[in-house]
Amino acid sequence: MIHKFKAKDVNILLDVNSGGVHVIDDITYDMLDYVEPPFDAECPKDVKAKLSDRYSAEEIEETYKEIVELYNEKLLFSDDVYGDFAETKVESPIKAMCLHIAHDCNLRCKYCFASTGDFGTGRKLMPFSVGKQAIDFLLEKSVGRENLELDFFGGEPLMNWDVVKQIVEYARSKEEEYGKKFRFTITTNGMLLDDEKIDYINKEMSNVVLSIDGRKEVNDRMRVKVDGTGCYDRIVKNYKKLVEKRGDKEYYVRGTYTNYNLDFSEDVMHLYKQGFDQVSVEPVMEDESVEYAITEKDLDKIYAEYDKLVDKIANIKKNGGFINFFHFMIDLDQGPCVIKRLRGCGSGNEYVAITPDGDIYPCHQFVGHEEYKMGNLEEGTFNTDIKKEFAGCHVYSKPSCRDCWAKFYCSGGCNANNYIYNGDIHKAYELSCKIMRKRLECAILTKVCEQLDR
Repeated sequence: MIHKFKAKDVNILLDVNSGGVHVIDDITYDMLDYVEPPFDAECPKDVKAKLSDRYSAEEIEETYKEIVELYNEKLLFSDDVYGDFAETKVESPIKAMCLHIAHDCNLRCKYCFASTGDFGTGRKLMPFSVGKQAIDFLLEKSVGRENLELDFFGGEPLMNWDVVKQIVEYARSKEEEYGKKFRFTITTNGMLLDDEKIDYINKEMSNVVLSIDGRKEVNDRMRVKVDGTGCYDRIVKNYKKLVEKRGDKEYYVRGTYTNYNLDFSEDVMHLYKQGFDQVSVEPVMEDESVEYAITEKDLDKIYAEYDKLVDKIANIKKNGGFINFFHFMIDLDQGPCVIKRLRGCGSGNEYVAITPDGDIYPCHQFVGHEEYKMGNLEEGTFNTDIKKEFAGCHVYSKPSCRDCWAKFYCSGGCNANNYIYNGDIHKAYELSCKIMRKRLECAILTKVCEQLDR
């Protein structure tokens, strides 16, 4: 399988199964519309006829030989060697956990998938006893795994700050005994950040996600306090202080764009100008009947905006600056391991979410969907049949993914979105797929242009 596209006067060819990326000339680009394995010794007459009005006979023959040579070297139309790995349906030890430390929030963001923080189950905070059980569960279920990841999530985690610290302390106390290392992340809206919390986060959290949508008018339209007023002024001040003191440790500011700000490249640039060089913005996923939802009719504008981002980011780097846009991060030399290519985040298999009541779900976005409740820590239950279902969820179990050129980069998309919008974790959500494919083309283009110094 191959995928080719034109961008910024560059012809780019991706060999899907090998991951090889080629910059090709116009005749190769055009010829690939008409040729595929098995190849003849010489260029077929019908192919010559289709190209003869644009290229000479000598050019056509030479290009055909080059394509065949790349094929013989397994650099083009390479074999799919991943299917056998996928069909094993390997159940993996759990290595990551999303800990819902708070089902409450001090904001009322209009697009919040978590029903403004309580996931539709009532506002509550996780007691330390449940957090301790969650750590014990992760230690028990992570056999063979040394490095464990735990994300403090909400709602707003800082509303349950003392328990956050208690859980970190407890987990650290178990590392030597179990031969494990915990990597903590916290996701926050920034409203409750102060010097004490900033210092603790910068000491204990390997990564921190700072929620903000961009420009003040954009952020404050959707991310509002309980009284309906915006939060921008307060959180930007807090985020700047945290990032300044964080040094070289990982962080990123994370925004959501909606139908209200389809010019979201301006929000990325605004965040950069505020001093944040690690930036992510995600499209809102919502039923199309909702006013701010993104729909098919918005795609052309969205595609154009990602194209603008390619140019804006390139200009920053050419002028000696630096910005890391999360969705243009891609490794063309090696990329993720086979399992990551096939299964993505590992939700329900390698990764679970725990609620304040100790309920276990495949990930944070499944919380509240009782049909996917995997068990409960207090009751000592864990449904391994659901775990097996997610272990068998991969790009080859999703019909529309099998023939998609992007499958080894997106890994079949978000299982939760697939379920929420299509009713089936094995049925990819096409709107999200279309946006993802565009982002991947932009990511590949960015890397190619960096190597070409363009």
